Amino acid sequence: MSTMNISLPETLKSFVDEQVNQGGYGTSSEYVRELIRKDQDRLQLRGLLLAGAASAPAGPIDPAYFEGLRDRVRKAAKDGACG
Repeated sequence: MSTMNISLPETLKSFVDEQVNQGGYGTSSEYVRELIRKDQDRLQLRGLLLAGAASAPAGPIDPAYFEGLRDRVRKAAKDGACG
């Protein structure tokens, strides 16, 4: 694992220290890694949403469409694909 040093104003350092103590993190590095992972997830989701918004409609949205979505979710959960 590589190292990165960052400088924070005292107010931000105090905030990080508080989050580490209250959030059950062992170190400030664990807290920062978690923030970075969440930001990566957010960016991935944003990309997927933008791609979906830019795509053409796949077909009519009716009760059969939603039942198909439910079936896909059930199958993914059964197969262990849900996170």
